[in-house]
Amino acid sequence: MVQAYILIQTEVGRAALAAATIAEISGVASSEEVSGPYDVIVRVDAADATDLTQNVVPQIQKVAGITRTLTCSVVTSAT
Repeated sequence: MVQAYILIQTEVGRAALAAATIAEISGVASSEEVSGPYDVIVRVDAADATDLTQNVVPQIQKVAGITRTLTCSVVTSAT
């Protein structure tokens, strides 16, 4: 399993609708409207890196009002 956070910028006034729409996408664990340089932060649980980059992220990028995304994969180290 691959986990990632996706930081999203939206058009003015579109963050709440984008967050709600994204929450319905398969693989999305959470989608929250936030304040700061990004408007929405999404946590994704994907089967693998291919699923993340070819299935989940493109679906998120299609949501109306999104202007930019930044995907940050969770990196875990063995201890």
